[in-house]
Amino acid sequence: MKEKELQRLKCLKQYEEELYNQGISTIAGIDEAGRGPLAGPVVVGCVIMPKESQIEGINDSKKISESKREKLYEQIISEAIAWNVGIVDQKEIDKINILNATKKALTIAIKGLSVRPDRILVDALQGIDTNGIPYTSIIKGDAKNYSIAVASIIAKVTRDRIMLEWDKLYPEYGFAKNKGYGTATHIQAIRENGICMLHRKSFVKNFIN
Repeated sequence: MKEKELQRLKCLKQYEEELYNQGISTIAGIDEAGRGPLAGPVVVGCVIMPKESQIEGINDSKKISESKREKLYEQIISEAIAWNVGIVDQKEIDKINILNATKKALTIAIKGLSVRPDRILVDALQGIDTNGIPYTSIIKGDAKNYSIAVASIIAKVTRDRIMLEWDKLYPEYGFAKNKGYGTATHIQAIRENGICMLHRKSFVKNFIN
């Protein structure tokens, strides 16, 4: 690994290093994927990485190509001490709104971990149920913090794989390409075909009249 990349990863792990120096040994990163799309679930990834973890290329999932995310996903799950995802579907999103659905998915992800962390680092969210575990909310954490960036990759890859499977049932909406986001072609498909059971009615109401 090049020195420049080592330094970048060191910067990403500053929060972790501070916590390790305080005697906190088990840290979970949390991030979500899918708050903005017109269709599909919201997915929250929760990952505990080893203290010495230093996977080359870890970054905010939005800054990484799909093929690179897939490779990093496999590296992460093979190295992780524990990991889990929380998934809340489009029906629940319509019932309780996307923010509450994201918080619910977060709690599911934490409670399903096989190892209980001492501290949680989470991207931006506050007022969350972390099952009694202390947490630190970091604005733009997926771009600033290693553990959160790792979780963002787990969440994004998991959600993308879900949307690829749904594309087989609803190919007319182009879910394999747009992943449920409101692209021009997706919106046009909604106007031509109406909505399917995967769409968030509260999100697409402006496009179906």
